[in-house]
This record gives sequence, C-alpha cells and structure tokens, in this order.
Amino acid sequence: MYRILVVDDERIERNGIKMLLKRFFSKEMQMEIFEAANGKAALEFLEKQPIDILITDVKMPFMDGIELIQTVAPKRREMKIAIFSGYSEFEYAKIAMQYGVKNYILKPVDPKEFQNTILSMTEELEKEKEDQLQKDKQNNFMKEYVLYSLINGISPEKIEQKTGKLLERTVLEPYQKMFLIEFDQEFFGKTEEDFNRCFRKLLDETVFYLNLNPQQGIILRKEGKQTDQEIAEMLLNFFQNRYGKDPYIAVSKKLNGIEELSVCLDNLEALLERRFYRPDIHIYLSEQESVETGRTHSVQVPDDDILTKQIHQDLKMKDLDSLKEHLACLEKKYYMAQGFSQVYVKFIFSNILKDFYEELPNKSEKDLTKDIEQLYRATTLNDIMDVVNRNVTALEAVFGQSRTLLHKEIESIKQYIYDHYGEELSVEMLAEKVYMAPSYLSHIFKKETGLNLSRFIKNYRMEMAKKKLETTHEKIVTISYSVGYQNVSYFCQKFREYFGVTPQKFRG
Repeated sequence: MYRILVVDDERIERNGIKMLLKRFFSKEMQMEIFEAANGKAALEFLEKQPIDILITDVKMPFMDGIELIQTVAPKRREMKIAIFSGYSEFEYAKIAMQYGVKNYILKPVDPKEFQNTILSMTEELEKEKEDQLQKDKQNNFMKEYVLYSLINGISPEKIEQKTGKLLERTVLEPYQKMFLIEFDQEFFGKTEEDFNRCFRKLLDETVFYLNLNPQQGIILRKEGKQTDQEIAEMLLNFFQNRYGKDPYIAVSKKLNGIEELSVCLDNLEALLERRFYRPDIHIYLSEQESVETGRTHSVQVPDDDILTKQIHQDLKMKDLDSLKEHLACLEKKYYMAQGFSQVYVKFIFSNILKDFYEELPNKSEKDLTKDIEQLYRATTLNDIMDVVNRNVTALEAVFGQSRTLLHKEIESIKQYIYDHYGEELSVEMLAEKVYMAPSYLSHIFKKETGLNLSRFIKNYRMEMAKKKLETTHEKIVTISYSVGYQNVSYFCQKFREYFGVTPQKFRG
C-alpha cells in the first residue's frame, strides 16, 4: 500500500494526476491518494500523517512547492518527492534537487513519462524497504545473540571480545522490564508467528521478543503509559483468544542494566514456581513478591518429619480420619508457604505413597512405579494430591474391610473383660489374645468405644462392685477381691473417686 499526496492549486490538475495514477497503477499496486490545494495545506497534512510519495506543483499561493520541500524533505528522508512544472520554471527544479528531489515532471504531463517516474519511485521505495528489512533482520539477529549471551551469564566484555566489536548498549539499555512467558507444554516451536512484530502491534510499544525454548519466551519492555499488570493481561488475553492457551507470565522489577538480565531471568523462573501451588493464578508481579513472602512466614505448621511420622502411624493404626487430617495439614503447609521446591514436595509425597502401598495388598510394585512417575510429572500441587487422594480412596476400601474384622475383635475383648473382670487384666495380655500390638489395640479400642482400655476395665469393675454392694451382703474385702482388686484400701479409694462416696457409705 502506497500513500500518495498530490499538491496543486488547480483542481483540474489534481484530478488529472489522480486519473493517471488510477489508470496505470490501480491494478498493479494498492494505493491511497490524498490531495492538497497548496503547500500550507500539504504541510499541515504531512505533520499528522506519513506519506510515501509527494507529487507537488511549484507555483502555488500561501506556500509554494519549493518552500514545502525545503520544510519537509529534511524531516522525511524516506519520502520520495516529484515536482511538476513548465519549462520556464526549471530553475525551481534545480533548487528542489538540492534537497534530494530526483524526479521532475514537465507540464503538460506526458502520461508515459509520468508512469515511468512513478514506477521509478515505487521501485526505489521497494528496494529501500527490502534493504531495511535485511538490515533489521541482521540487527535483530545480533541483538538476539547478545541477549542470549547476557541471559546465559556471559559478561558484556566477553561478548565484545567474541564479536569483535563494541556492544550497542544504547540499543539495549532502554529496556527496563522483562516479561517471562511460560507454557506447561511446547508452544513456541509449533507456531511461525512473528512475535516481535505481533507484540509491538498488540501493545503499541517498543518491545523486543526473544524465544528461549519451545516453552519459554521473554519480552523486554521500555517505560510506557500502560502498567505492567495491564501489559501482562493483554498478553494473557492474546494467547487465550488467538490460540486457546493459558500461559503463565512473570514480570520483573526495574532493570538497572543489561548485566542484570541473567539474574533477572532466574528470579522470574523462581517466581513462576508458585504456579505449582496456585495454578489458578497466571500473572505474577515481582513487586508483590515481598508482600507474599512476608505473609508466608507467619504460617505455623508442624515439621515435615513430624507430619510424615504421624501419617505413617495413622497407616499402622488404620486411622483413616487422622490420616486425612494430617495429609490436609501437609498440603496446606505447602500451599500457604510456597517456598518449597517442586522436587522436594514430590519426594515427600512419593515416600508417603510407598507407605500407602504397604497397606494395599491388591497393588503391585508396577502400580507403585506408575503412580510415582505420574506424581513426578505433575505440574501443580493439585495434580500431586489427585494421585495421593486416589490412593486414599483405595485405602478406604481396604480399611473398611478391616474395620468389620476389628469390630469383632473389640467385641471379643469386651466379652472377655465381662467374663474375667475379677482376674488380673492387662493391655498386653488382652492384645495377645487377638494377635495385636498393645499400642494398636489401645488405639482401636478407644476409637471403637470412646474409652481407653484400662478405663473401660476400671469402669466395668466399679459397676460390678456397686451391683454386689446393692444385691449381696458380702464383705467389702470379699467384693474387692471379686472385682479384681487385691488391695482393699486401693479399691475403696477408686470406688470413692468413681461414685463420690466410700463403699461403706454407699451400702449405708
């Protein structure tokens, strides 16, 4: 598309030039034609809009063509200019040529000469455009190379030694912010989009895009009218609307020099680690980092070692409620603190999974390997908890079957106590009868009955002693022995603690 301005104080002349342009070039090239009645009007137009080709008469009121050229030519060196005038005005043409004007069209205008003149100017414009494109490509290639080197920690001095020339720091220094764009999967290798051009147009700012790898790209931005948050939201909306993709975007603090690029990228990558815990957040600003960090220090939760030991104990005790509680506590700790590396969190939960599998008889080592591989491929804490909770569901099924058996065991222990309350009873002796560890029996007995085992035995003995005092005339010492207390004084003390009165006063 060529933008052409025709300047002549004669409407007939302007219409004639416009007619020739449309006759010769409308099919060959796209063009937009504007017109002005004098140099002053043309100057006002040129101050507001860019033009590729200026065609102007010499003699005009208010401002002639030479004055117009003298004013605009130094400012618009890329613009091509042609003047047209009669033979008697050739001296004016000489003056115009001093300002770089190469094209002179005699009046009356010869159509063929006019066509050749316009073609010559458009060919020159195309060549300059191609030359500039190649120059831009070379400059961008060199800029990319320099930026890659700086980001990888190579000093400016070493880059200068390697390239054999000084770095154009004036080109790089104005960039004051870095935006890191990262996808969970390969993206940048699958599109041929010219993101440098695309982002400049989208953001309406001078930015420079650099692709780091198939999942990452950075944008360097100068100071602009829009805030970092606004720019990040525009980028996020662009990828969502154009590609249906949701990238994560981290924005740096203000850069103080090109030497900071490498550290800046490291900081942004660390900032994006937070998406592991908060996958619902897609924009992370470095300015908010200190606020977030301050918040996380106030979180008070048990040590990882304590929590994992409690989870291990829950599994041994088959205490599913306590297991879920401790898992939730561990998840909340990582979610709130967000200062743990992904690898560390995955390591903790992979060890928990191994403990799970010891209680899952229907699961094989192959199943465990598959679950752990899925866990280590997880990109968010939620993904990890999905793997863990799936196995908790499997534990529920196993523990549910065990709970029925445990209920029967507890009932048999209670019945034994009812039948042998007058004999010596201990947790160890009762545990042997149901082939359980004493601590495990105590745990499940309390969970089933609401009382620990020793209190249950004591309570039953006291109730039986009360019954004997009410229904028999046996001596207190005899009752003491019959309910399992060989020391009468101790029996009386426990009876008073339980009922609030001594056995003698109770009997009345």
